[in-house]
Amino acid sequence: MKRALLFSGQGSQYVGMMKDFSEKIPSARELIKHSDEVLGYKLSEICFNGPIELLKETRFTQPAIFLHSALILNLLKNKLEFNATAGHSVGEYAALFASGVLDFEDALMLVSLRGELMFKAGENEPGTMFAVINLDDDKVEEVCKRLTENGNGNVVVAANYNSPGQIVVSGSARYLRDNAKSFKEAGAKLAKELVVSGAFHSPLMDAAKKELEIAINNTDFNYAKVPVYCNVYAKPLADANEIKDALVKQLTSPVMWTQTMKQMESDGFDTMIEIGPGNVLQGLAKRTVDGVSLSGIDKAEDLIGILNS
Repeated sequence: MKRALLFSGQGSQYVGMMKDFSEKIPSARELIKHSDEVLGYKLSEICFNGPIELLKETRFTQPAIFLHSALILNLLKNKLEFNATAGHSVGEYAALFASGVLDFEDALMLVSLRGELMFKAGENEPGTMFAVINLDDDKVEEVCKRLTENGNGNVVVAANYNSPGQIVVSGSARYLRDNAKSFKEAGAKLAKELVVSGAFHSPLMDAAKKELEIAINNTDFNYAKVPVYCNVYAKPLADANEIKDALVKQLTSPVMWTQTMKQMESDGFDTMIEIGPGNVLQGLAKRTVDGVSLSGIDKAEDLIGILNS
């Protein structure tokens, strides 16, 4: 068996996340309390009680998703052996924590800063994202290129290659909304706007990238204990400096998730476990790779079953 851990990305958050861990497992309650202290505000209250509108703000969403994944990892301890990790967008930070590249507090603070910077960038450079369904990658890229070339400074780019036939595009808010029909005209079954606060993984995140790069370069990164399949290259990395560089580029580069899943399949991974809220990554993997065992750990009952096995 060759097992990889996958870490949930933005969009998988829900009100009540981690509450069952806090209620049932004392050590989980302590880590959640510690996280509130590190951050300087009650992230736990937002996770447990919402409102969902607040939890959806990327400055809170990102640390919430990281904490959920890191909490499960901390509770698993050495119960689960794995040979590699990968995380979708913000999930890459949990993947780095799992691989021993970042310690918990450093990862949490970087994710918190990333969320704040991306939130501010979205306010300063209004952007949005659309899920484009059932259109070949090259055709999506062609439409993005044409819209950008004719956009008088407006931007439209492929941001997330999620699975075959599902790409998320990012771009200037009003311009992308006005031109989203171009994807349907090119043959897409659907082009649906997502509830986001900015054009993530696009050049519109440049302002956030500069400050995040400083923070990343001032943080200690270790050589990975197991390889991390990074979003930018869809290949495994272990060297600390290479990982830092990829993490900086990730903010304005597309998430190559389809390519990552296919590379993992090619590298012999036959078991993938999603760690964190929801089951989005399991669904994407089902549409991308064959013959891979897929499961997830989200709720306390999922974890307790493994700990008691």
